[in-house]
Amino acid sequence: MQLNGKTALVTGGTDGIGAELIRQLRAKGVTVITQGRNAERVAATRADQFEVIAADLSTPAGVKALVDGVAGRTIDILVNNAGAGVDHDFREAGLPDLAAADSTVFLNVNAPIHLIAELMGMLKARPEALIVNVTSGLAIAPMAGSPVYCATKAALRSYTMALRAQLKDTQVRVLEVLPPVVDTRMTAALDGDKLPVAECARQIISAMERGADEANVGQVRLLRVLESISPALVRRFMLRF
Repeated sequence: MQLNGKTALVTGGTDGIGAELIRQLRAKGVTVITQGRNAERVAATRADQFEVIAADLSTPAGVKALVDGVAGRTIDILVNNAGAGVDHDFREAGLPDLAAADSTVFLNVNAPIHLIAELMGMLKARPEALIVNVTSGLAIAPMAGSPVYCATKAALRSYTMALRAQLKDTQVRVLEVLPPVVDTRMTAALDGDKLPVAECARQIISAMERGADEANVGQVRLLRVLESISPALVRRFMLRF
């Protein structure tokens, strides 16, 4: 896809991967509309001359607010980037926070599905359009310590694959992005190698430009190779964490 001159709606653009992605997209000549839910980060992103719609996508009301906020606009690219993790480990004391798990499921799975449904008519009306769903390498091989997060990303991966098949004869392309552990606020407590956020965004945009169906970012490329050789071995390894 030729990005220059397009308009993109990017969720979760006030922090992490999204914050870098909207800057690199703008540098490519894209008009960016983004979304965030933290008031301070929304204000900071607006101060950087971005159009930001304040909405909490972990709720149906937040999804409606975002859809209402882009009503009458022309959207060529929808990037479902917003996502969150949640503590849900029965090896630790106490019961998991089920309300937090529910809101995470809505944010990571329901919100992208709702946004795609609400904006599909607009996207189909464009000469060319693109839906980008950000999942995770953990959609392929889950970690024991993050069952809810992994389940949501696996669900979005499955939805994305089926959606691509539905739209194969239309001008709407569907790209799945599978990042590794990226150096963001969400992963601050994790040890080990983390992909710089700028490089993650660069690889996402490269995949958008070349019309890829799937972008295995950073170390996920190696994970996909190993998974193609022995899925069971990869699962056993990842479930140690």
